[in-house]
Amino acid sequence: MTKLLQWLCGLALLGSAWAALALSPPGLRLPAPCRQALLPLPVYLLVAFGCYALATVGYRLATFNDCEEAAAELREHISAAREDLRRRGLRF
Repeated sequence: MTKLLQWLCGLALLGSAWAALALSPPGLRLPAPCRQALLPLPVYLLVAFGCYALATVGYRLATFNDCEEAAAELREHISAAREDLRRRGLRF
C-alpha cells in the first residue's frame, strides 16, 4: 500500500465519521457544544495538517546535509565544460 493510498484511506475514514456525526442520524442527538465543535472540525484539521507540513519542511531544510564531494565533482564538470566551450570558440 502506497503512502498516498494510506492517506486517502485515512481521510475517507475520518470524512465518513465526520459526515455521519454532522448529518446527525435520527437516533443520535448530540449536545449543542459537541455539534458546534464538530462542524468546523475539517477546517481545524486542514490548518493542523498545514502546520505539520510546514514544520516538517522546515526541519528537513534545517537538517539538510551538505555533500562536499558532489559539489567538488560538479565544479570539475563545470570547469571541464567551460574549457571545452573555450576550445570551440565560445567566449564568456
